Formats: sequence, structure tokens, C-alpha cells
Amino acid sequence: MPISAAEPLLSVSGLTAGYGKIAVLHGINMVIRPGEIVALLGPNGAGKTTLLSAVSGLLPWGGQARFAGQDLAGVSPREAARRGLVHVIEGHRVFTQLSVNDNLLLAGYDLPARERASRVEEALSYFPEIAAKRLDKGGALSGGQQQMLAVAQGLVRRPKLLMLDEPSAGLSPVLVDRVLSVAASLRDAGTAILLVEQLIEKALGLADRVYAMAQGKIVLEADTSEPNLPHRLEQAYFGHDAVPVLG
Repeated sequence: MPISAAEPLLSVSGLTAGYGKIAVLHGINMVIRPGEIVALLGPNGAGKTTLLSAVSGLLPWGGQARFAGQDLAGVSPREAARRGLVHVIEGHRVFTQLSVNDNLLLAGYDLPARERASRVEEALSYFPEIAAKRLDKGGALSGGQQQMLAVAQGLVRRPKLLMLDEPSAGLSPVLVDRVLSVAASLRDAGTAILLVEQLIEKALGLADRVYAMAQGKIVLEADTSEPNLPHRLEQAYFGHDAVPVLG
């Protein structure tokens, strides 16, 4: 069912998740609208990666979650990706023994051959640095190039929502800017992005809205244009004057 302009692309309500008996997320409420970048910030251990893993189907969860007008309960990561919900996991997860081209072809394994080839070229158009190395093995790429390849793998799915978990980790400042500029281009083309990022200033400069997490809860939601936001984020992280999630 297509979503209307007024309907959120992703909405989660009362979402809980964890690892075995260890509860990590405690009643998360979040909305992502079509074509926006939302930054998800917080200290290490706040539950950001757990939230992305739950939404993408990598972890079981409780509560409610809907994507593009459909319930996500029981949906596998493969099915989520088919629906347009793509999760790029932290840590440059590429197949090091396969070529750049084969990494991308594998990301579109279930597509018709002609469509798959077209999408590979489309994904590579965002990253000329790795397009020039398309026959090289993934393991021969630099860390920054592997991160570009990981993002390009997600783009092969033509996502409605691309969830990026710390895409800047381990990258030089130049490559950080390069990867984040692609995120801006994707938003301009209509793709929504949920960005987990430790570089707060860069994340706020890119995003339209921000959620802050601490101890498995959302402690602040704001537009990035709001005044004094970095100070409010710092207060929210450490439990002082935390701002409740807006309506």
C-alpha cells in the first residue's frame, strides 16, 4: 500500500529490544518522514545500534513498528530490504574476496539481471572513487573505500529509508565529508536517511531533525534549526533538563 504525503515513512511506538535477558531499549517512539535526514545521537551504549538492528529485523523486538504503511512485526532483514528499508551496518561489512562489482551484484541478488546491472551502475555513480576500482577485491580497498562500498551495496536496493550506522567511523575528515555529501544527495533525490553518528557537529549540519538517546530511551527530539541545540544535547545525554519527545 503506498503511503500518503502525510503518513510517516517509519513510525515506532513503545519499541523494546535487547539481548537475551538484557533489556536495552525501553519504549522508543520515533517517526521518520519521507525524504528527510534524521540524526540519532547519544553516548556509547545508549542503544542506537540496537534500535537500528531491531527496526531492520536483526533483533526481536516488542511494541509497534510500521514502514511504508505496513507492519514490521516478524519481518526479516531480507524482506525489510525488499520493502525499501536498508541498514548499512557499522564496520565496513564487505566481502573482501569478491570484487567491488561482485559485491554490488550480490546486494541485488534477487533482481533480474538487466535491472541488477543498471542499479550497480547507479550506485557506483555516487562513488567514482570505487567505480574506478570495480574489478579490485574488496579487501584491497582502503577503509574509506570499503565504507563507500558498504553504502553503495545499500543503494543497489534503491531504499526508501537508508539507515547508516556510524559511516564516518575510522575515516579521514576528507572521506567523512565525502560520505556525508552522498547522504545529502540521496535526500535531494527523495531518500530518507536515519544517521547514527558520533561527529555531532557534522550530523547536525546535515540533518533536518535529531533524536538523542541515553540509557535506551529517547531523551530529546528537535529540529536541527532550534537554538542552543548542542548544549541541550549535552544536558539530555547526562540526564539534566532532558526534553521529552515532542508530540
